[in-house]
Amino acid sequence: MNTHQKAAFRADQHTAYSDPGPWGHLLAAIDPDVESVSAAARNVIVHYREAMADLPTHTREDIHGRWLVRILARDQARHGVGLAEHRELTQRVQGCCRDHTLLACAVLRHQGVAARGRVGFARYLNPDFCHDHVVVEARLPDAGGRWVRFDPELTGPHGSLETPTDMPVGPESPFPTAAEVWRGWRAGDLDAQVFGVSPDSPVRGPWFIQNYVLRDVAHRHRDELLLWDFWGEMATPDGPLPAELVALTDRVAALTVGADAGDPAAEAELTALYTSRLRPGPMVLRLDPFAPQAPPVREALDPTPD
Repeated sequence: MNTHQKAAFRADQHTAYSDPGPWGHLLAAIDPDVESVSAAARNVIVHYREAMADLPTHTREDIHGRWLVRILARDQARHGVGLAEHRELTQRVQGCCRDHTLLACAVLRHQGVAARGRVGFARYLNPDFCHDHVVVEARLPDAGGRWVRFDPELTGPHGSLETPTDMPVGPESPFPTAAEVWRGWRAGDLDAQVFGVSPDSPVRGPWFIQNYVLRDVAHRHRDELLLWDFWGEMATPDGPLPAELVALTDRVAALTVGADAGDPAAEAELTALYTSRLRPGPMVLRLDPFAPQAPPVREALDPTPD
């Protein structure tokens, strides 16, 4: 099953990435509320960068798991118990915010709740830097039909974020989407150099924000790709951004912001543009955060067993 051939996005149904395969009973056992799905995500997955000094090197390949069915298979091979049963930190599946979000979305979707990941930047993890990040949006039953944004990695207030369970939205919020950051930079309101992986990494700036605009659109359209996948119309860190690519990204960002505001015409145009030009084909180039100088690996977007 190639994700680039998938039908229109239904946020209350599994994507190829969130499909649990034989592990659906594990998702069904978790209550479909923010606190429960977030706790399960933190219990199963440990952020490879946050706890790197404590984690075993032999499980580093976990971070490329991509498919939830593979993540859960690795977890069950190590533990064989429900997702709420405590795991020692060193025995959890190594991943990142994308994987916490994927698991949280999967639990909600499995129980009929619309959920999707959003790709952008967190202002609340560091007062002087905006880290690349992925969080959840869900149409919870008691929320009046709106998308509730939450960060499954956090247990309480953090920095400028008063609560991780119902986050503010918008370009001035603690978590602006990549599209909002792009538009802020293009308007001259934001310094692109404070948006990236970390303050001590050169992976930052306009090219990086541009990549994340496309990642967010992909996640909105069933393709919940890894944060180190590269494809198609993504900019590179070499030299200034080509004018044609800037114009394309301006259009994509404007449509994303419009779609987020509830404009059905923008939503339809964004989907058409993604389908015709932005969606990855059957292969992507995957980098390795543990070996950033290594050449990328061509990887098929088909869920296959380990």
